[in-house]
Amino acid sequence: MFKLKSIKYIVMSTLLSTIIFFASCEKDITVDIPESDPKIAIEGYISPGQPAYVFLSRTTSFFAPTDSLSLIASAIKGATVTISDGIITDTLVEVLPSIGYLYVSTQVLGQVGSSYVLNISTQEGEFASAITTIRPPVALDSVWFYAQPELDSLGWAWGRLSDPAAPGDHYRWFAKRLGKDDDFIAPLGSVSEDKFFNGLTFDFAYNRGQKPNSNEEDDNNEESGWFKQGDTIVVKFTSITRESFLFWRSAESQTASNGNPFGTPAPLKSNITGGIGIWEGFSFTIDTIYAN
Repeated sequence: MFKLKSIKYIVMSTLLSTIIFFASCEKDITVDIPESDPKIAIEGYISPGQPAYVFLSRTTSFFAPTDSLSLIASAIKGATVTISDGIITDTLVEVLPSIGYLYVSTQVLGQVGSSYVLNISTQEGEFASAITTIRPPVALDSVWFYAQPELDSLGWAWGRLSDPAAPGDHYRWFAKRLGKDDDFIAPLGSVSEDKFFNGLTFDFAYNRGQKPNSNEEDDNNEESGWFKQGDTIVVKFTSITRESFLFWRSAESQTASNGNPFGTPAPLKSNITGGIGIWEGFSFTIDTIYAN
């Protein structure tokens, strides 16, 4: 009994000394994050049979406010935005000239196999450019819902893909629930490349994505990240370029490590010259899952 008490005393004394040591080592650390010069931020898309649309804004400092007024202030107004398919050069229309931000094509529609050059010049004398291509769509063999037995009615959306024999395919998955989501949402890990499954047929699953800072009830309770029996799930499976794959993979890596001081910095892999962001050509197929 004496030996047991002695051991307990030694352990408690050592633990107490360790706590005191680390407490005495506490020190406030101030990290100065340098201000960066604003850059043109571009998010533009073109798909088969659809006009191109481009969102233009400027980057802001890390600690800048993110309210609606500051977001409007970062929008770029009065820019000249053109796209060319090698035959037609179209000047995009500024939808709301008083605000800027959104520019839409009126003459050029996307076509599989075609390439599109984007050029932007601002009233402040800035220039940015990019090029993208619309790759052929790859359809999923089938899609379905599977409820996890231990979770009763909750589960993931599944798909079966037969990847084409030629290498170099890249994909992105989106889904929305009819009557619940107002747009397609990509979950984290939405992009993939056929580096490890080229030419194979395989099954895969995705959880339900959610919009950043969502206030929806089922995004803030035990149903978060899950689809549910009774949902009608529309899947948009897109074929993207390698440049788009690298951009979204790096963007998702940043999102996943947001707020983690030990996370590895992951700079965005942009295809924009003279700015940051993405100019993306993509094709897609649509499937519907009835979650029974």
